[in-house]
Amino acid sequence: MRRFRKTFTWLLLILGAIIFMLPFIIMIGNSFETFTFSLPNPPRLLPKEFTLDNFKEIINVYHIFNYFGNSAFITFVTTIIVIFISALSAYAFAKIPFRGRELLFKLYLFTLMIPGVLNIIPQFMLINELGMIGTRRGLILLYVGTGICGNTFFLRGFFEAIPNELIESVVVDGGSHFTIFKKIVMPLAKPAIGTLAILVLLGTWDDFLTAKIILGAKESLLTLPIVIHRINGQHATKYGLVFAASIITLIPVMIVYIINQKFFVVGGIGEGAIKE
Repeated sequence: MRRFRKTFTWLLLILGAIIFMLPFIIMIGNSFETFTFSLPNPPRLLPKEFTLDNFKEIINVYHIFNYFGNSAFITFVTTIIVIFISALSAYAFAKIPFRGRELLFKLYLFTLMIPGVLNIIPQFMLINELGMIGTRRGLILLYVGTGICGNTFFLRGFFEAIPNELIESVVVDGGSHFTIFKKIVMPLAKPAIGTLAILVLLGTWDDFLTAKIILGAKESLLTLPIVIHRINGQHATKYGLVFAASIITLIPVMIVYIINQKFFVVGGIGEGAIKE
């Protein structure tokens, strides 16, 4: 009976994986398809006539790798800053007692309850007052400002699981909070930091709405999601080009996830491991 349940579970998992992968496989197949304004019906997993014309046009006509650099720069800088500030903030909330700590943390949580759509106009007005509309630094500032609270909440729970005895031993030896943060907290928090870095990276890399609002029509600063959206024509869409651009956009994301997927597993058991 136990063997039957295990086999049945594996079959369900395989079936679920196939269902979730099917749209992605169809997208790959159609990216190598000859020029068309419509998708084949029924959908085909493999192209009828294999061609690289869609990828050539995306690279040579739409110059997608120019925008690739914009996305990579904005994503990398945002991820580094968000991780650093969130880690410092989470350490303070988890391990440094100070007056009003819980109230301030509740204010952090309150900001997470506000739908992001409601913040668009105030955010735009603030960035505009700072003179950063149409700039990378304005977009990065907005990404950092909106990402710190949620990521602080994520890391605080992990930092709280670190035994206070380790921290007290550093204090006895004359170590400062910076020493504790650098030598104790950060090394133990690598799984959580790695998980958070992947989540921040994916969220920033795939963002369309915020980038569109802040960067506007600055041709030289556009990110990949905006460019892919622009490929959609007003009256018709070259689906092969859209799929080819989407695949190029997905490649670095898949590489990062495959290399760092262990953090999702270790991050889930990290708290228990620390307590042990």
